[in-house]
Amino acid sequence: MIIVPLGVASATPTAVRHLPSVALWREGDVHLFDCGENTQMRMLQAGLKRSKIENIFISHFDVDHFSGLIGLLSTLQLQRRDRALNITGPKGIKEYVEWNLNFAKVDLSFDLNFVEVEEDFESQRVVDEEEYYVEARPLNHSKFCMGFRFQEKDKPGKVDAEKAGALGITEDAQYKALKAGEDIEVDGKVIKSYDIVGHPRPGDSFAYISDTKYCPNAVKLAMNTNILYHEATFSESLADKAAETGHSTSGDAARVATEAQTKLLVIGHFSARYTNPFVLLREARAKFFPAWLATELRPIYTNPAQEKGIVEQKVYIKEIDDKSDSKTSRKKSYDKGGSSGKKFRKRRSSSDRGDDRRSSSSGSRRGSYSRRDDSGGERRKRRPERQPRDRDYNNKDYNNDNQGTARPPKHITPRTPFDNFDRF
Repeated sequence: MIIVPLGVASATPTAVRHLPSVALWREGDVHLFDCGENTQMRMLQAGLKRSKIENIFISHFDVDHFSGLIGLLSTLQLQRRDRALNITGPKGIKEYVEWNLNFAKVDLSFDLNFVEVEEDFESQRVVDEEEYYVEARPLNHSKFCMGFRFQEKDKPGKVDAEKAGALGITEDAQYKALKAGEDIEVDGKVIKSYDIVGHPRPGDSFAYISDTKYCPNAVKLAMNTNILYHEATFSESLADKAAETGHSTSGDAARVATEAQTKLLVIGHFSARYTNPFVLLREARAKFFPAWLATELRPIYTNPAQEKGIVEQKVYIKEIDDKSDSKTSRKKSYDKGGSSGKKFRKRRSSSDRGDDRRSSSSGSRRGSYSRRDDSGGERRKRRPERQPRDRDYNNKDYNNDNQGTARPPKHITPRTPFDNFDRF
């Protein structure tokens, strides 16, 4: 099972973040959780085939969470998809899709299977297959919203090959029957399945918690999961705004992960006001570890030894500040007199260079730091003494006793002074 964040923005896209969508790859199939604008393009860039989509889960009807659905369906039609596609969402998702397709006169070549969930439900298995199931529960948002848990069913235990060989078990059908829990007969002797096969192995699990305040259902969905993807729209300093808009802070995400005893917390759905999301990560890690930032197109593996290399992104997005940083570095090279700044140095006359050669010792090299003074002694340039490093520097930010010496928290400014982020 591989998790690939396709969009980690909240409400509006930014120059480096896209609208919400998370892809789950399993055994060649792709399952989409939310389908924000530009999801299909991000799938191409992530190395995921759109033709392999098996299920699409829409958490709620905020536009940023389903605005890419119709375009994706149209693309699948142009690719001549011929197998059915399952779409799960709140009641009304079927009417929305069919109206848009009829308006655009798009006649799909494949069937759409809709699972519409009513608002007054407690828990529902919206997908139940032979090897996995998907459970939905309501969350606590400003409008009806669902969270999802993708759970692999328990896998059969491993067969003791040495013991099976000693008992005369050689055929594949016999191994298959034993792993299925059936007893077999070999040379008139009954062999019990539990004597050969080990304990069942628990399947991997993934929880997708979208827009919500802290609520018990989020903990139930995330209980003992391998990976929990939880929204962290705001930092702790904006807890009041998070409660007002029906969102979570990074501390709320860490609280859910702690109570659910998940193995890995991944936070996403960042407000556009945070140009540096590591502020949110620092708050989450203060309450739960391990916690990661959701990075678009970067896969998250449940079993890296076997899954690494299956999904490889096709593009690498550079931060928009790289260009400005390169200009700054070039400017610094001029100030320091680097190779690019040599032509700006003041040229000295030949008489000055001759005086330097006469004043330097015969054995010294040109441009060295040593010079002879009038008394015949050697004079050297002194460098400023280096101050010893404060080894307790990293602890000052988190030590409540050092209120006077603690470094103030870094202030994160908006991208431009013209953006009014209060509307998010």
